[in-house]
Amino acid sequence: MSDNALWTGSEIVAAVKGKAKNQNWTANGVSIDSRSIEKGDLFVAIVGPVHDGHDYVDAALANGASAVLVSEAPSDVPDTANVVLVADTLKALEDLGRAARARVNAQIVAVTGSVGKTGAKESLHHILSEQGKTHASVGSFNNHWGVPLSLARMPRDVKFAIFELGMNHPGELGPLSRMVRPHVALITTIEAVHLEFFTDVEAIARAKAEVFEGLTPSGSVILNGDNNYGGLLKSIAANAGISRILTFGEKSEADIRLTDFTLYPNYSDVAVTIGSHDVFFRLGVPGRHWVSNILGVLGAISELGANIEQAAASLQSLTSPDGRGARHMVPCQGGSYMVVDDSYNASPASMRASLNVLSNLFPDGNGRRIAVLGDMLELGDKAPDIHQSLKEDVCAAGVDVLFACGPNMAKLTKSMPHNVQTCHEATSELLVEKLLATVGAGDIVLVKGSLGSKMKIPLDALLRRKPAVPAAAR
Repeated sequence: MSDNALWTGSEIVAAVKGKAKNQNWTANGVSIDSRSIEKGDLFVAIVGPVHDGHDYVDAALANGASAVLVSEAPSDVPDTANVVLVADTLKALEDLGRAARARVNAQIVAVTGSVGKTGAKESLHHILSEQGKTHASVGSFNNHWGVPLSLARMPRDVKFAIFELGMNHPGELGPLSRMVRPHVALITTIEAVHLEFFTDVEAIARAKAEVFEGLTPSGSVILNGDNNYGGLLKSIAANAGISRILTFGEKSEADIRLTDFTLYPNYSDVAVTIGSHDVFFRLGVPGRHWVSNILGVLGAISELGANIEQAAASLQSLTSPDGRGARHMVPCQGGSYMVVDDSYNASPASMRASLNVLSNLFPDGNGRRIAVLGDMLELGDKAPDIHQSLKEDVCAAGVDVLFACGPNMAKLTKSMPHNVQTCHEATSELLVEKLLATVGAGDIVLVKGSLGSKMKIPLDALLRRKPAVPAAAR
């Protein structure tokens, strides 16, 4: 057996309390998606609301899985296949995640918040990877499947590990935190998201505070001191017996305090005081929201005992993840246009932040600022009014053309002044033809909306195809 294997068969069987005819094998990875199986992976057949992983066991084995973890073995699985049988595959995945957490001697960070958690997680991964072997959850694997899967994939010899924890209902975050058992819990900020499932924003803050439940006994909490709910979260943490509570922000009492910053189109120059230590650095991603988010990241870095100066130097090479502000230059007749890909998700706070970034980008020649916006979801009964409230932000960003889709964006579109050209459609698919006929050389195009609004459809069209109408003919 390989000494570098992520898991041995016997370790997996013991962790999940399963049954297996053969335990003499290894797994180099763990997957719940047969399409993404790599040779040597363990495939866990999760039963989801739409698909049952047991239907894809053959595909997983054909794609190179070294073993499958199932609650019932399909009749056509070869006798030579390595099969681990359990009563409940999701519970088994959780048990495997807990076993991974128990065997490491690593510093663990849990990141949550209404917005900015994936950016904070990616920033921590970027920084810490330069200071030791680091593991982090992939993409937005932050729910009841993603967290145990990310834990189960954690190598036994990591120095640092970062896990993103998400929720859209009360009671979801606590179990995830108790599974991760972080040494540091970072809450980026509290904003009006998932209001469909909460009575108000304070209820969201209280649900986010569930991240404290799994904190190790001497662990630290990092909170946004500039946020309206920072005081409430600090009180909840203190009442939970947590003694190490730090805040970040611009207020004079902040433990990680922003003392100066200058925003540029492609980066920001930032000065921060951490305790009595002054840190100056260039942040490689633009936007005021990134400056705030990085304060919390640096607080977590400090609490982990990592090198702050080296961390600050690492921030210059930080880039925006795909779907969260990544920029693409697309050739077209007469030159090129820029696409700002913020298509992965959206909330009122993140929408305003993205429009602010757009305001600091300047089109070339006769180019224009074009915003392609989809509905923000899970906002409850006030959703249409919340969407209309973006009018001031759209205007302040200097948007020349607004493309919008979804029933709630209709109210924003109708409220725009006459100097802003508008186009509204029911779905993102219906925007594509008119969008491609409009965009031209020198334009800057922001694409943003909730995942369910399918903004990747117009994004992919912009990145894949040239505009139908040359810039000179507009």
